Amino acid sequence: MPQSLAQMLVHLVFSTKNRQPFIEDDLRDDLHGYIGGIINAHKGGLLKAGSVADHIHLLIAHPRTIAPADLVQAIKTGSSRWIKTKGSHYPEFSWQSGYGIFSISPSHRKAVEAYLANQTEHHRTVTFQEEYRRLLTRYEIPFDENYVWD
Repeated sequence: MPQSLAQMLVHLVFSTKNRQPFIEDDLRDDLHGYIGGIINAHKGGLLKAGSVADHIHLLIAHPRTIAPADLVQAIKTGSSRWIKTKGSHYPEFSWQSGYGIFSISPSHRKAVEAYLANQTEHHRTVTFQEEYRRLLTRYEIPFDENYVWD
């Protein structure tokens, strides 16, 4: 077979360090666009982004030419540098060191997109920690509460 083809959809989620509320409304759309540019530069695609003040969700058509951890590092490093240029109140900005990345079936894409679009409403009653624990449980990922947060 002369071609290398892949379809890998992933749901990536991570928070700001210590869940600080740095992702302000006036920054949000530009942040999503900037992250989309990083993903595009690695030959992937940002299908949907959703965020609130303390964390972000990304639905990504993951490129076949880069390891997930390397793409996450590029996203977090590049977007962190970019955010720090957006105002004097951002020099202390950083993302948490960890992340969650979950494979998504193409048949579930629309449901994940709707979930990401509804983040503001969803987080009126659910904290990031509650949501993240639910995701880890849903995807049957064992975790130790002592090492999940920073």
